[in-house]
Parts: sequence; C-alpha cells; structure tokens
Amino acid sequence: MIDHGHDLASVRDATDRLLTAAAKLDNAGVTQPSRLPGWSRGHVLAHLARNADALVNVLEGRPMYSSAEARDADIERDAPRPLDVQLTDLRESTARFLRTGAAPADWSRTVELRNGVTDSASRVPFRRWIEVELHHVDLGIGYELEDLPAQFTEREIDFLAGRFSGHPDVAAARLTDGTRAWRTGRETTEPEITVTGPAPELLGWLAGRRDGSGLTVQGGSLPTLPPL
Repeated sequence: MIDHGHDLASVRDATDRLLTAAAKLDNAGVTQPSRLPGWSRGHVLAHLARNADALVNVLEGRPMYSSAEARDADIERDAPRPLDVQLTDLRESTARFLRTGAAPADWSRTVELRNGVTDSASRVPFRRWIEVELHHVDLGIGYELEDLPAQFTEREIDFLAGRFSGHPDVAAARLTDGTRAWRTGRETTEPEITVTGPAPELLGWLAGRRDGSGLTVQGGSLPTLPPL
C-alpha cells in the first residue's frame, strides 16, 4: 500500500540532501554540463523547480504544464540563473508542493500527468521523490546510484519494471539482485532472459542512467529499453 505521507517526508529529506550538496557549487559550476545530454546543471535545477510547481497543478486538478513547449521554454529561461537564485527557487517550489501535499484530500482519486498519463494521486509524492533522487545523481556532484536509499532503489526498480511490463519490444526478463526479483518485458509464460546484478546497476539500466555493463545476462542479450 502506498503511504503518501511517508513519501512526502522522503521528498523533503531528499531535497534537503540535494540543496546541501548543490550549495557547494559556485555560479560557474552551475553552467557546467550535467550527466543529461544537452543539459547543464542549471537546466537540471530549473527542471526540478518547475516540476514541483507542475505537480502542484496536478494535485489541484489543473494541467501539469500548459504545453510541452511552455515546459521546455521555462527550463531554458531559468537554467542560466545564479546558484543562489536556483537554490531559493527549488527550496520555495518544494515548500509549495509539500504544503499542497499536506492539505486534506482524496488520495485515492485519479490524476492526469503529462501526455495523457494517469495515476493515483497517492503516487504523486513518490513520483516527485523519483525526480529529486535521480536528478541529484544527474547533477554529477558526487551523489551516485549507490548512495540512494535502499528502500527507494527497490521501489523504483519495481516501478520501472512495471512501466516496461507487457512491452512487445522488450524481451521477457527476470531481474534479480540475488535476493529480490522482478519481471518485466513482453508477456510470456516464462522469462526469456535473466538479468542479474546489484540493485543500483539494475536501477541505472532501467532508468537509462547506465548501459548495463555491470549486469550479467543469461539466455540472451540485454534488451535495449525504450525511452521513459
């Protein structure tokens, strides 16, 4: 069962970790490339701030973004800002999201995200937690997939495996870290392949953050995953 209150607290803690780490940068560091192609660290920070506001829109029943073009334009507009402005914006936008999440609401209701995707309102805090944790890694400032909270890593593997479940272009796969196991890929009676490796490596591959070279595959080759 999803505990949105727990996930809201986790968003706060993850954001605090990111803000503390990013505060060690300087203005020049913000302009340096992130690990995301074509994005500086400023782009990542700007995206995180605007995503918090977008998820407030979702929880309050408005469109997540007015348009894809407006989303991209806002990130480009905000990316070049000085470090202190970036951090203040992220801190304040996170506070708005947390206040909205703390308001009494029907957490069982269905909400609409981008591109027509729908989900339970109760999962929105976890979606925000994903954004903060993975983009902290994307900043390339010393926070790695191995540093993610173990509970988060397990849940995110489960979430991403579910996203690729039933996909006809992804081989039916059993994923395991040696202790836990997940299924993903096209529907078959038995998995076509077994993918084994540490949980951070499984997460990195599923999330498009690593190439899967840290994983071993039995029964075939490692599938190329569609973009998230």
